[in-house]
Amino acid sequence: MKYFLVAGEASGDLHASNLMASLKAKDTDADFRYFGGDLMQAQGGTLLKHYRELAFMGFIPVLLNLRIILRNMKKCREAIVEYEPDVVILIDYPGFNLKIAKYIKTRTAIPVHYYISPKVWAWKEYRVKSFKKYVDEMLCILPFEVEFFQKHNYKVDYVGNPTVDAIANYKEAAKADTFNTFLTDNNLEQKPVIALLAGSRKQEIKDNLPAMLEVTATFGNYQAVIAGAPGIDPEYYKAYVGKYSCKIIFDQTYRLLTYAEAALVTSGTATLETALFRTPQVVCYRTPVPKLTYWAFKNILHTPYISLVNLIAGKEVVKELFARFFTIKNIRHETDMLLNNTEYREKMLKEYDRIIGILGKPGASDKAAEIIIQKIR
Repeated sequence: MKYFLVAGEASGDLHASNLMASLKAKDTDADFRYFGGDLMQAQGGTLLKHYRELAFMGFIPVLLNLRIILRNMKKCREAIVEYEPDVVILIDYPGFNLKIAKYIKTRTAIPVHYYISPKVWAWKEYRVKSFKKYVDEMLCILPFEVEFFQKHNYKVDYVGNPTVDAIANYKEAAKADTFNTFLTDNNLEQKPVIALLAGSRKQEIKDNLPAMLEVTATFGNYQAVIAGAPGIDPEYYKAYVGKYSCKIIFDQTYRLLTYAEAALVTSGTATLETALFRTPQVVCYRTPVPKLTYWAFKNILHTPYISLVNLIAGKEVVKELFARFFTIKNIRHETDMLLNNTEYREKMLKEYDRIIGILGKPGASDKAAEIIIQKIR
């Protein structure tokens, strides 16, 4: 069968590539065309547009690149119609993908499946109407999303979380790895490590990394190591590192989290990945106009937390230092607690284990592939 996939960022590329592997295992005639990235390309098929050419976030960047975005959308629509796939599979990335879904459902008979629901439970809840209208099958990866969509009389399937799969695969492949090998491979000092995950976009790095570096520099018995994000030039990080003796490593985020004593993490999938590696963490997320942002969070958004860890747990497991709580003093205090307060660390690790139990065992990609194939057959 023929599958057309659309992923607009690095995390979507990862999860889509694992889904493609599962589809190939169940459908030996599987043929793929896609908007995606290097990981999807490694699975075969035809890459039509790399996600690096799609990833414009924020009002101003979108406005400045509107012509490019509209051109990409047109190319995507035309490619789908020309290919005539058995199914279109959209991965997160709602601003782009919902428009594609609408076009396909109103202009063709091709079924539309959505893998990894956009976070409409946090804001833009009105988008549920569009999902009900234009998406034939919604495959969710967070347990609480099922109940959320049920409120809107929209039946969805929870398939498990693909991050669980990715980490299980990594751990299996890295069984022989050691902390000393990690240090040697990356020319690191013989010191315990604090991981810095400052985001996947330039604006996030610009906002969060300077404070992270300033805080970790005060913990002289530790070395800070930055997890370089895919698609970000190493030189971009070096502009912020400056006087700090801090290493930047790429394509080793899971390895870094395996050996880190603690992590400073921006919000997003990285918070969940950090929890699944059982690394104590603090969420650091600087925002413009902090007081106004916090007011909007409390009064407009429909979620009590910004991190996936706390959302899945249903309570505060990790400290969220964002908006008006994002200060050097607060980040330093929380980092000290993570490193030096044994009771505090153990309580967090115990909650991590509960979250791991909630998410269930690996197999999200296989379950998603099975549902997709059954539906289109």
